[in-house]
Amino acid sequence: MSNSAPPPEPDEDILFVHSPVEQGEGYRVIRRHKQSVEVGEIRNLKEGRPLQGDLVRLTQRAEHARLFNVEVILGRDQLPAATRQGTSPAQVASEAYRDNWDAIFGAREPSKLAN
Repeated sequence: MSNSAPPPEPDEDILFVHSPVEQGEGYRVIRRHKQSVEVGEIRNLKEGRPLQGDLVRLTQRAEHARLFNVEVILGRDQLPAATRQGTSPAQVASEAYRDNWDAIFGAREPSKLAN
């Protein structure tokens, strides 16, 4: 084949879009970067939802309609620990909740036990 594109460089970050996910909100992908191959999913960025991986920009390659160059805008290792999904426990009580609890049930009495 004389008009085929040259193979990607070993250190290029490329992604192949495989198929839609069952829920219909993203696509399964195969990504080659850092000389390894990973499978995963891509989804649109939505306000209020945590990032579950890298934030990337995709640029379509000439070789195939489903093949993309990947530009990492924000890597998963660059996120503060508190913003990564699953890295800290959920907050189950706000200050307003605690204030209302005290108003309804009364504040706790200090312990009368000797130390």
